[in-house]
Amino acid sequence: MTEVAVLGAGLMGAPMARNLLKAGLPVRIWNRTRDKAEALAADGAVVAATPAEAVEGADVIVTMLSDGDAVHHAMTAAVPALRPGQVWAQMSTVGVAAVERLAALAAEHGLIFADAPVQGTRQPAEQGKLVILAAAPEPARPALTPVFDAVGARTLWLGDDGALATGSKLKMAAVSYGISMTGIVAEALALAKGLGLDPGLVREVVSGGPMDNVYFQAKSKAILEGDFEPSFTVHNAEKDTRLITQAGEAAGVRLDMVAAAGERLRRAEAQGHGGQDMAATYFASFEEK
Repeated sequence: MTEVAVLGAGLMGAPMARNLLKAGLPVRIWNRTRDKAEALAADGAVVAATPAEAVEGADVIVTMLSDGDAVHHAMTAAVPALRPGQVWAQMSTVGVAAVERLAALAAEHGLIFADAPVQGTRQPAEQGKLVILAAAPEPARPALTPVFDAVGARTLWLGDDGALATGSKLKMAAVSYGISMTGIVAEALALAKGLGLDPGLVREVVSGGPMDNVYFQAKSKAILEGDFEPSFTVHNAEKDTRLITQAGEAAGVRLDMVAAAGERLRRAEAQGHGGQDMAATYFASFEEK
């Protein structure tokens, strides 16, 4: 039985841990704010007081934290309990540049490193329907497979060297689509409102036509109903736009759409919407009142 340590019990980490437990895998959970980890005790998780306590004896370590610095800090704190041969599945969205630093930390302590960010937000995480973008050495895959199967609908095996950041590179490309699309949907509805129309008319025009899709329906519905319960927050989406643009600059690729989306998200956060779903970028179209 694969024993799993999960570092991070936030919007994504908590439902992922629950799905690991549902699959029958033993889970130790740690979170900087202990209350979030304690909420998983009723599901069968062992709550650890420190990262080191969480990883001790684990076959697979999953990190699902806010950014590269948070991941590095947690894994550095876990060093006293790490052992050579443990598999580290780094599943957070940390961007391309941070992966090299994390892979170096793994190599320093003899860990087998997998760059395996996920595509999906809170609802797919709760449903166990994430897509895992995994770059991992072949010897690690038997240990990783039951973990990925428990939290995801499918796994894309992208290569055998996580240090090359293949998974994180693909994550940057995929998440740029979602963030930019959200901004486009929000602007269309905001423009209709600004022109004195019912924004719901935009949804009527698009629905059932060639421009329609599940994502448009979800985000337009959220905006029209004023339901901004976070699936992926404005704050985290803004962070990702910075990671995406950094990756683009390093590759010599100009990313106008995601840069504009980042500006919108920063305005929305300044207006107090940082903890809401990124559909709240809608408010960035209007002067703060």
